[in-house]
Amino acid sequence: MTAGQAARFAGRTCLITGSTGLAASAARAIAAEGGAVFVVSRTPAHAETLARAIVADGGFAAWCAADVARESEVEAAVAAGVDRFGRIDAVYSAAGISGRRFGDGPLHEATLHGWETVMATNATSQFLVCRAVIRRMLEQTPDASGARGVVLTMSSTLATHPSPMHFATHAYAASKGAIEALTRAAAAFYAPRGIRVNAIAPGLVATPMSRRAQDDPEIRAYLARKQPLAQGPIDPDAVTRAALFLLSDDARMVTGQVIAVDGGWSVSEG
Repeated sequence: MTAGQAARFAGRTCLITGSTGLAASAARAIAAEGGAVFVVSRTPAHAETLARAIVADGGFAAWCAADVARESEVEAAVAAGVDRFGRIDAVYSAAGISGRRFGDGPLHEATLHGWETVMATNATSQFLVCRAVIRRMLEQTPDASGARGVVLTMSSTLATHPSPMHFATHAYAASKGAIEALTRAAAAFYAPRGIRVNAIAPGLVATPMSRRAQDDPEIRAYLARKQPLAQGPIDPDAVTRAALFLLSDDARMVTGQVIAVDGGWSVSEG
């Protein structure tokens, strides 16, 4: 890391939803580059542990427990972040679920409960978090370049590149497709107001959420072919590098984009 990179987030606050996996990786990296991190998670123990670890390493962090699929809790969490750090310069809306255990699956097998749970937790939560943060950003004084804030949402390669044999969770794919559409529409509307909105679309990453797939020998062999750059599951820090680029001024001319960090998934037959 160069001295310039180390200062990319100095004086800035980033709200991050989620407290494990990709969210935790990004929180640690942003703090290491001088940013203040406000962690929002429905699992208080995870959020507190992450924030305490960042502070112990000399960074700035605080946390708040909230279910990001609930409007009142999202509004309260964003208000708490502003109260703690004064403003929100960026949001990385990384929280989400795989809905298999709730009844997600192929359409003919999926349950309504599975569909509604996945859409609420993945897509509705993005709407609620982005809305609450953008409302705050619109009130903020633009910086020297005219920017008021940055929004980064979480999609998936499955939104555009299905894997019918191993990942036939249709509600999950639909929720991620909705996120991409929301991202583009918001980016177009808020660009003149100095707010950038992008999405990141990872392949299968080595996180707690993907443990079932990681532990399946057949899927691991599939990933070695489907994600040839990684030869298996992608390391979370590889996704974080792309996320930090999009959240920083390095990407100040980038908005309305969905950036795939998929280890080659989208261009490989598998």
